[in-house]
Amino acid sequence: MNFLIRGLYALIFIITLQSNAVAQYLYKDEVIFNPFFNHSIDTLGLELYEKTGISLKLVMLKELPHGVSIAQYEKNLMKDFSEPTILLTFSEMDSKVDILAYPSSLYKYFNKEQVLSPISSPVQAFVIALLNFDFSDMQSGGTILPLLAQKAKKGEILGKYSASMFNGYADIAEQVADSKGIILENAVGNANQNSIFAVKIVFYGTVLIAIYMYIRRRIYYMRNKT
Repeated sequence: MNFLIRGLYALIFIITLQSNAVAQYLYKDEVIFNPFFNHSIDTLGLELYEKTGISLKLVMLKELPHGVSIAQYEKNLMKDFSEPTILLTFSEMDSKVDILAYPSSLYKYFNKEQVLSPISSPVQAFVIALLNFDFSDMQSGGTILPLLAQKAKKGEILGKYSASMFNGYADIAEQVADSKGIILENAVGNANQNSIFAVKIVFYGTVLIAIYMYIRRRIYYMRNKT
């Protein structure tokens, strides 16, 4: 009986430690519920905080409260924190992603527009601008939305969410570290680039197929007219 009681206490202690870890940098998770994902976020977030004093928190929501925008939700949540904090927030049902930093001086350590860009590379940005005849906004280098936009089978949706959000989280952490002249031992580095490279291959392949079909159709029409 004493053995069972000690085992129960040990289990409660482990669960408490895990809950504290999740609450620290994966501040809220209503979507993934994956221990490995929790550990990865917490490990990188803890190292960033210890070396820079900046707390980078990830919030994974199933859905935003009724009538509340993601910007309003982040502002209300930010009131709970006293240290310099960057919030990366994702809402599944609303299909929304946003970043809020307080104080606002934290924005100088990372490029919010780049992280949230739906375009993954300069070449892709140029192609889209060329197709739309609009070169006014060619911001690229997105590390979240290009992955979120990819189609996934029913059983792979949570994997897509976790990969894209960790990709963005790691991107912000590494940019902050670089700005501070700090090296993160748990940085992702090339893994981010590999996932984005895969997105580029899919995009360029789609563009080339579309161009091929367009040219083929034009030749078909021209031959018929002749």
